[in-house]
Amino acid sequence: MTTTSRLLTLLSLLQARRDWPGAVLAARLEVSDRTVRRDIERLREMGYRIHASLGPDGGYRLDAGSELPPLLFDEDQTVAVALALRSAPAVGAGIGDAAIRALATIRQVMPSRLRHRLDALDITTVGRPGDAAPPDVPLEVLVALADTIRDRQTLRFDYVRPTDDDHAAPDVGPAMPPRRAEPHHLVAAGGRWYLVAWDLDRGDWRLYRADRVRPRIPHGPRFDRRAVPGGDVDAFVSARFRGSDVDAWPCRGAVVLHLPARRVRPFAGDGTVTAIDDDTCRLESGSWSWAALAASFGRFDAPMEVVGPPELADAFAALADRYARAGSARGGRQAPASQSR
Repeated sequence: MTTTSRLLTLLSLLQARRDWPGAVLAARLEVSDRTVRRDIERLREMGYRIHASLGPDGGYRLDAGSELPPLLFDEDQTVAVALALRSAPAVGAGIGDAAIRALATIRQVMPSRLRHRLDALDITTVGRPGDAAPPDVPLEVLVALADTIRDRQTLRFDYVRPTDDDHAAPDVGPAMPPRRAEPHHLVAAGGRWYLVAWDLDRGDWRLYRADRVRPRIPHGPRFDRRAVPGGDVDAFVSARFRGSDVDAWPCRGAVVLHLPARRVRPFAGDGTVTAIDDDTCRLESGSWSWAALAASFGRFDAPMEVVGPPELADAFAALADRYARAGSARGGRQAPASQSR
């Protein structure tokens, strides 16, 4: 082993665990204790802060320094770092440009096999900066999905059923029959990883949670890429989250709220607030159902009048009846059987 190769190997060992006895390092590198000491001094000259302890149980420990020296990553670590950098726009905090430069630096020195894996990680981020980070998904699953997208190979997979505990390990639930889909896009949205794919058995586009996907080997035949409805992945995923096929709420309506516009705007979300006078305003908003839209207006806890459409007024009437029946059962008394349906 050349001196350079030995130094890189030594640095990799020091990064792998906290403490290394000198004799163990010498045995791993197949050199003398004296050579280990020399190599440690060389690493210190490069900026690595390495603490040495004396005695029979003495050894070496890589400590934090005042500057960031060059780092070594194994293949999985390299892909994981690149994956995090690709997802940086969803994190916000003004790190987008720095993430792009860091990703370019890493890619430049990657071996070709890792560069191919990185290039396959084509990720779309949907949502606002500051959304929760996606949950743990095995790196091999994300890489497998990215590979099938890049190679345009049909994905054969099991899709784990959701459990009552949404934070439980996905393996807890029973598995559905194997599925077949043409994978097109990997998306980070709303604190989760999703796969946008054309489901071959259902003949339609589907949005699969990546933490519930279990790829099967071998993959299926190659396919010709399709365009997602509307041609925009971000808009398509946002529309599916809204329960629609277009990037708009399927149910939209308006009310007049007896509140000043300044008190409504901070809580209007993507709704539109128009001041009528100092004490009233018009709020137009949308939701995935009329009942949900009516309930969202009700959160302002103020008198209001429905502007339209009629479906919104009907939803208010249905909610009023439902709430009245719920209130009649207060104090632990059950509603009459005729009212419990």
